[in-house]
Amino acid sequence: MSAAALLHKLPAAFNASQAAGTNCTIQFMCSTPVHAVIKNGTCTVNDGQSPNADVTITMEDDDLVALMKGELNGMTAFMTGKLQIEGDLMLAQRMASFFDASKL
Repeated sequence: MSAAALLHKLPAAFNASQAAGTNCTIQFMCSTPVHAVIKNGTCTVNDGQSPNADVTITMEDDDLVALMKGELNGMTAFMTGKLQIEGDLMLAQRMASFFDASKL
């Protein structure tokens, strides 16, 4: 599965209670850039780059898929250079709780 295809499943895996009070844009830079917008308890995913992302996550497709499915530890990926983060680091850390990996 491509990273973009997996990312388009995020709305179905979204856990609104974990993201309560969070309004943000998460940019995923992979082979096909995609951004997720979390606003008012909903999550939408759009192709392309957002001009106002709160955090940008850059990864190879296979690594991003593994990370989102819970098969790759985010801290390990970051420390080994597989994951680059720009912007709100705290948001990046909280992001995992916003989605149910078993639904991806």
